[in-house]
Amino acid sequence: MESTAQNSILAHYTSLLGKFRVPGFDLDAVIESRRKDVDALATLTTTALAGIQSLGEKQADIARTTMSQLQTLVTKPDASPVGASASVGDMVRQAHVGTVSNMQEFTGTAWKIPSASFAVVSSRVAENVEEFKAMLQPKQ
Repeated sequence: MESTAQNSILAHYTSLLGKFRVPGFDLDAVIESRRKDVDALATLTTTALAGIQSLGEKQADIARTTMSQLQTLVTKPDASPVGASASVGDMVRQAHVGTVSNMQEFTGTAWKIPSASFAVVSSRVAENVEEFKAMLQPKQ
């Protein structure tokens, strides 16, 4: 996800660090590592946004389904899924089962957001550790 602002910040960062060149210090590796950090942040943001959108879509779907069922019960009691002879208790039980099922799906979707975000961050942290180890190795 290369953007103009991202490139501008990276160019400023590069020029700033270029003033402090130290022998034996690989400035290009540091700059590349920071670029990867920015890419990881962009991926994290995209992942979190996709998760939030998924959560909103799931919530809208649950509301739409519930309203449709309610409308069917109110306007056409004979066409309800439980039938005309069903007791109120059966209708309440089915509504409860549907609500619990919807909440389980909603909760499952909600749990995916932080876990996907954590995967992006932990991957980048592991890469940072490996990059740091490589920078500490004496050059041959």
